[in-house]
Amino acid sequence: MPGPHDLFVRFTFGNPERAAAELRAALPPHLVSQVNWESLRREPGSVVDPELRETQSDLLFSARLSSGRPLLFYILLEHQSSVDRWMALRMLRYVVRQLEHWRKEHPGSGFLPVIIPLVLYHGPDGAWSAPRRVEELFDLPGADEEPERWRALVPRFEYLVDDLTAERAEALMKRPGPPLVRLALLALVYGRTEKLAEALPDWAALFTQVQAMPNGAEELSVVFRYLLLVGNEAAQGAAVSMLKEVIGTQRTEELMMTWGEKLIEKGRQQGRAEDVLRILAARGVQIDEEARQHILACTDMATLDRWFDQALKATHLTDVLGHPTQ
Repeated sequence: MPGPHDLFVRFTFGNPERAAAELRAALPPHLVSQVNWESLRREPGSVVDPELRETQSDLLFSARLSSGRPLLFYILLEHQSSVDRWMALRMLRYVVRQLEHWRKEHPGSGFLPVIIPLVLYHGPDGAWSAPRRVEELFDLPGADEEPERWRALVPRFEYLVDDLTAERAEALMKRPGPPLVRLALLALVYGRTEKLAEALPDWAALFTQVQAMPNGAEELSVVFRYLLLVGNEAAQGAAVSMLKEVIGTQRTEELMMTWGEKLIEKGRQQGRAEDVLRILAARGVQIDEEARQHILACTDMATLDRWFDQALKATHLTDVLGHPTQ
């Protein structure tokens, strides 16, 4: 099941306008100046490994340069609790998978598109310190004497990192783009820390700006729910107080009641999906990762109840799903 970070960042940066704000802040200036940002659009598809779905979310965007040439941006939103030394290798794998997919879609092309990989890091364990180049992961013999000759024999690949933990809150609040982007970045960095309750009052203006946007009420509720999910008790109380200040006590209470009902319903759905998987496992039915994710992602209780009843007698996965992707 997608975690709170995954859902939050997908809501925030799945929107091209908000993604553009992040890309413009993180990419090299010479590249930013050459992109036609009005052409930025989100591309379908995902290449993140299923077992990493709890901790990572990938987004793919395409744009055109001012010259008209196409360009792909691959963004991996990193949510792990610790810095991953092997991220360069993972990013290389994700980019290669995307290139293979692109070749199938464009069999007549003799060249590959440029894909710029970016990790947005907001982990609680300090600055990003993992190698950013694949070549740094190799144990090269004789590297002290002839490093360049050895490095020429291994893959050369580098990814970019927007390390939010390396910036002060004041700098994040001054970034350009929609107010939700700035508020989301702050929430990602401080949402799990002891500093959140103390920092929230300084975000009052941002909360108000988000509220004033055309879809401000929805956007504000998403930020609010995220803070309640990841914050400690003190942070949760501070988040409720801030929301009351921005939208009023009555509206806050209505929102919390609605959200509480949704959480209860989500809990019922997740519990029933897990029941289906447990029954299938107990009956010795083989469940591949695609089918597992398909069952866990279902939010229709009628479907889940039907799968539950069918799982009680199932001897094969098709007895429940008919087909893994149905």
